[in-house]
Amino acid sequence: MGRYVARRLLQMIPVFIGATLLIFLMVNVMGDPIAGLCGDKQCDPATAAQLRKEFGLDKPVWQQYLTYMGNVFTGDFGTAFNGQKVTDLMSTAFPVTIRLTIVAILFEIVIGISLGVVTGLKRGRPVDTTVLLLTLVVISVPTFVTGLLLQLLLGVEWGWIKPSVSTEATFGELIVPGLVLASVSLAYVTRLTRTSIAENRRSDYVRTAVAKGLPRHRVIIRHLLRNSLIPVVTFIGTDIGALMGGAIVTERIFNIHGVGFQLYQGILRQNTQTVVGFVTVLVLVFLVANLLVDLLYAVLDPRIRYA
Repeated sequence: MGRYVARRLLQMIPVFIGATLLIFLMVNVMGDPIAGLCGDKQCDPATAAQLRKEFGLDKPVWQQYLTYMGNVFTGDFGTAFNGQKVTDLMSTAFPVTIRLTIVAILFEIVIGISLGVVTGLKRGRPVDTTVLLLTLVVISVPTFVTGLLLQLLLGVEWGWIKPSVSTEATFGELIVPGLVLASVSLAYVTRLTRTSIAENRRSDYVRTAVAKGLPRHRVIIRHLLRNSLIPVVTFIGTDIGALMGGAIVTERIFNIHGVGFQLYQGILRQNTQTVVGFVTVLVLVFLVANLLVDLLYAVLDPRIRYA
């Protein structure tokens, strides 16, 4: 196991460098960030040249990337064009988005897997058909429609929640935004769990466990569910980074100042340091989540061993 983890960590290095290089190149072709600093009027050449020199934009792109990566390994993600450190923006944005992601993941695990198990065991029955139709509707409706609808009904019409989340963004305030963020993924988790349960239910090891006279709940939890969760864990593991980076719409609807909000502001203002810095951390989240998912395979299925 130790050798496998070490090998995977070494494999992350070229993946991390390649991903950050691609992101850096893509962000730097968005446009001229200096032009946006002068407002509606065009910057005079002397001011523009001074700003480019101050932010290192007068150097070739490859040299900017090497300088950026050198600073990243020392914990310096650069300075935004408003003079604020990117690490300061991260220290306020990431805790909020992490709490929002935790709420969303809990919805996926608790509701998604539970509905998937129930429908997988009752395949073809009315409850199965009903859940399939509901998940299809959730997948079909865009997230911004779901978010605005819940905000209007629960926040404005019925007054059950606050329409906008406060700056503290406590777990209680993030329940509805977390449900909105997780809605599409929750539907996929339900359908994926249902399919996996229905397929493994006909496996030899399940029939053997039933023939031995094991209790039904033990057959389902100990044998059927553990083997059926492997594709579900894969999906949820890769979805963690997607939820953190893809919360732009949800955070805009509920006025949550998290990662999505900062990315939106950075893209809108062509603030390359902010965008590249936040996306760099999200790349690390993706890599770590994938490693943890691979390690969980051995926990769920004893037949899987890592040399």
